[in-house]
Amino acid sequence: MNDTAMFGAAPARDDRFQVKERWSELQNLDAADSNHQIEFLHRQMNEEINSIEISARNLTDFPDAPWELRMAMARQCWDESRHCLAFRRLLEARGGRVGQFPVINFQYRIITKINSLAGRLAVQNRSFEAAGIDAIDTSLKSHDREADPEYVALFEMQLADEMQHVRFGNEWVKRLAELGGPRVTFAVARACAQATEAFMQIADGGVLYYPVAGEARREAGFTDAEIEGARRNAQQKA
Repeated sequence: MNDTAMFGAAPARDDRFQVKERWSELQNLDAADSNHQIEFLHRQMNEEINSIEISARNLTDFPDAPWELRMAMARQCWDESRHCLAFRRLLEARGGRVGQFPVINFQYRIITKINSLAGRLAVQNRSFEAAGIDAIDTSLKSHDREADPEYVALFEMQLADEMQHVRFGNEWVKRLAELGGPRVTFAVARACAQATEAFMQIADGGVLYYPVAGEARREAGFTDAEIEGARRNAQQKA
């Protein structure tokens, strides 16, 4: 993707990684394929790297952000690094290796193109990470705890952290809007519209949408009206 209006520069990757630009270019394996779970762990590992990089960029790009918010973003860097290592450990324990499958860095390229911190939090924490909560919740409900305790433990740990990331995103988008007034509210709306358009280019019609995890989203700071709105949107896209 070379559309500089909607996508920032790609993050650095070493030559172990095959970086793709569209969802359809990845190895989207059928669930019955023996490598399905390994590819999923590999993709998740890279997404966690994206999350570290995005949060780190937020810290460097917005040095005047309130200290409490900067601490929350720094904590997110730490959390995402633990997730990345956990995914790598499980990937390798199950016979996979770093670089075995293509990866995509759309989250980093979309979010770092947004020029406001409130807009980035709205897209990363309130959108991408909230969708991640839905995916994790669905995965946990579909796995037998006794049959695969390592997998379940990893996702339970990740879910607890991601809920906190979404929660501080919800809190700070509202607080920044209160501090900055209509200008910040407009910046958030513009960021969300820009990210949606960019994501549709990346997705190319091939993305799986998960059922909205109402209880988890509510604990992460979404209102009942926002949860219902997310459900309607998911149903339209499914």
